[in-house]
Amino acid sequence: MSSRIKRAKQAPKKHIIPFTLMAIAFILVFILGIGAASAFALVDKWLEDLPPITDYTAFNVAQKTKVYASDGTTLLAEFFVEDREPVEANQVSPHLFNATIAIEDERFWQHNGIDPYGIARAAVNDLIGGTTQGASTITQQFVRQTILKNEANDITIERKVREMYLATEIEKKYSKESVLMMYLNTINYGDGAWGIQSAAHHYFNKNAADLNLAEAALLAGIPQQPTYNCPVYYPDNAKARRNAVLERMYVNGYITRAESDAAKASEVTLNLSEKPNDGIYLAPYFTSYVRDVMENEYTTDVVFKGGLTVYTTLDMGMQEAAEEACADKEYRLDDDVEVSLTTVEPGTGHIKAMRGGKDYYTDEWSTSTDMKRQAGSSFKTFALLACLEQGYAPTTAVSGSSPVTIDGWRVENYGGASYGTLNLRSATAVSSNTAYARVVRKIGASAVVEMAHRLGIKSNLAAVNSVVLGSQGVNTLEMASAYATIAAEGVYNEPTPITKIVDSEGKTIYEHVPENKRVVSPEVAYAAIEVLEGVLTGNGTGTAAYLGYQEAAGKTGTSEDWRDSWFCGFTPQLSTAVWIGARQERYIADNVGGANCCPVWKQFMNYALEFYPAADFAGQNAPEYKADMSFMTDDEKAQADAWARAAAAQAAEEAAAAKAAEDAAAQKAAEDAANQGNQNQSGGGQAGGSGGSGTGG
Repeated sequence: MSSRIKRAKQAPKKHIIPFTLMAIAFILVFILGIGAASAFALVDKWLEDLPPITDYTAFNVAQKTKVYASDGTTLLAEFFVEDREPVEANQVSPHLFNATIAIEDERFWQHNGIDPYGIARAAVNDLIGGTTQGASTITQQFVRQTILKNEANDITIERKVREMYLATEIEKKYSKESVLMMYLNTINYGDGAWGIQSAAHHYFNKNAADLNLAEAALLAGIPQQPTYNCPVYYPDNAKARRNAVLERMYVNGYITRAESDAAKASEVTLNLSEKPNDGIYLAPYFTSYVRDVMENEYTTDVVFKGGLTVYTTLDMGMQEAAEEACADKEYRLDDDVEVSLTTVEPGTGHIKAMRGGKDYYTDEWSTSTDMKRQAGSSFKTFALLACLEQGYAPTTAVSGSSPVTIDGWRVENYGGASYGTLNLRSATAVSSNTAYARVVRKIGASAVVEMAHRLGIKSNLAAVNSVVLGSQGVNTLEMASAYATIAAEGVYNEPTPITKIVDSEGKTIYEHVPENKRVVSPEVAYAAIEVLEGVLTGNGTGTAAYLGYQEAAGKTGTSEDWRDSWFCGFTPQLSTAVWIGARQERYIADNVGGANCCPVWKQFMNYALEFYPAADFAGQNAPEYKADMSFMTDDEKAQADAWARAAAAQAAEEAAAAKAAEDAAAQKAAEDAANQGNQNQSGGGQAGGSGGSGTGG
C-alpha cells in the first residue's frame, strides 16, 4: 500500500502497556477530577473481560454470502445484512486513502492507536464552549464498529477507555496499512453500502480502484453521518462535506490548491447501481430455495453475515431452456395459468433447473417447492411399482370397465371410456382410472403411500384409496425427485441445489456426496420403466412427449375438473416434472397432461439432452412374479369370462358373416367373369369383320 499513498513522516511506535495505561489514567484525572490511584484502579476494572484480538477473525464483520451457478462463475445471488465486499489495498484508489486520513485522522501515521493531541484539543474545545469535536482515531472507530459493536451506543467514559486500550493493542499487532484497510472494508457509507468497494459500486458503478479525486472525497465524507451525508437523499450536504474533505486534503499536503479548487467546482454526478432488496439476481425460484435450504442448516448470521461462497447445481443453459419452454406454453394459455418445471439428475440428486412460476416477485411463492396440488394419474406410477414389488406381473389382468364403486368411492375413466379386461401394462398406457382403483383395492392404499415416500415424495399422504389417482397435494420438485429414483434403477438421492460451500477463510464446510440409497430393486425399477415407456408410444396418453432418438418413460396426470395437468418423464440422464394450472385453483378447459404438459417436457428435454450422450436404460432380468395373480374379484372374473364368451361369440358371428360375404363376393366375381367371357366371344365376329375391312382398305 505504501507506494499508493502519500504518507506523512511516521514516528517509530513505542508500544509500552504501562505508558498506555498512564496516558488513559491521566485523561481520566483530567476529565473526572479524581486522584491518580483511583484512576488506575478504575482503568483496571474497565479493562476486564475485553474481547481477544488473537487474529484477524476477531474483527470479522458481516460479509455477503455469494451464490453461484454450476459453472462457478455466474452469480445468482448475494445474501447479506450489510452490503459489503472486502478488497485489498491494491484495489483502492490512492485518493481514497488520502481523503479518509485527511478528514478522519490526520495524524494517523504518527499515533499508536489513540491521538492525545486530538483528545486534548476536543476537551479544551468542550471546556471553552466550542462545537463538539470528535477525537476518535481511525483505529478506534474500527474497534467500535467490530469487536466493541455491542457497546457502540454506550455514551460512557468506560466504553471510550476500553476502545482506546484495544486500539493501542491492535496497532501493536497490525501494520498501519492493515488497520486502514480493515477500517475501509468495514465502515458504513450510507444507503445500504458497507465498505469502500460496495460504496464505489453503488454510487458510481465502478471499482474502488477507479475512483477519481472528487469521487473519493465524496465517499470519504459520508461515514461521519451516513444518512445525512448520503448524496442520494441529501446531495447538498454531501457536496459540502466533499468540499470540506478536499480542503483538508490540501491542508495536509495530499493535493495542490488547483486540484482542490477544480474538484470542488465539479458537480456531484452519480451513476447508481441498483440491486434487488433480497440480493437475488438470477433464477429467483431456485435461488430462494437455496437460501431456504441454507437457513435450515445454518444460523441466520452464518447465511447473511458469514461471507460464504455457495456453489449450486443449477445449469444456466437448462434454466434458460426451462424458462423458454414454459413461457412458450403460457403464451397460449389464460393469464392466470402458469407452468412449473423442475429437473433432477438421477444418480446425484442435483437440481439442474427449476421454474416455479411466471413472476417470483408477485408473491414469492413457488409452484416447484411450496405448491401442494393433486398429481392426478401421474401418481399411478407408485402403485405400479408397489404391484411389481408384490409379485404382480405387467401382464396381470385387471378390469377397466367403467364406472366402478369401491367402498363408496365412485370412479370412472376419462371421457367415460370402458376398457373391459386389460393388463397392468395397457391399463397404465391408457391411464384407466377404474383399473387402478381395482389395483389399490387389491394391494392397499398404504402400499402406494409407502412406495411414494420411499421414492422421494416428502408431502404427508393419507392412506386412502383415492391416493392412487393423485388426490393429495405434491409439487414438481417431489415428483421429479421420485421419478429420478426410478430412472436411477431404484437408487434414491435427496434432491440438492448445492454442491459445495466455502467459508470466508476459504475452508470447505460442506460438499455434497450422493447418498445412493437403494429403495427399490433394479429389477422392479426396470420392469416399471418398461411399462412407463409404453405411455409414450402406441395408444399411450403421453405420445406427445415421445423423443425417438432417446429412450424415455413417464406418466401423464390430470386432476379433477382439469384444475391441474402433469407430465413426469425421465430418461437415464434427467428426470423432469411439468405442471400446468392456476394458483387459485379453478376449472381449466382441456387442461390435460398429455396435450398440455407433454409438449413442454419435450421442448425442454430436446435442449437439455444435448449436454449428455445418448443412453439406454440398463436392462435387468424380470422380478420374481407370482403365478395366478389377478386384480379382479370373482364377480369381475365371471363377468370378464361372460364378456369374453360374448365377445368370442360375436367375433365368431362376425367372422361367419364376413366369410359369407366373402363367399358371396367371390361367387359374384366368378359369375361376372363368366358373363364377361361370353360377351367377349359374341363380339369376336364383329371385330374380325372390322379387321377384314381394314385390311382390304
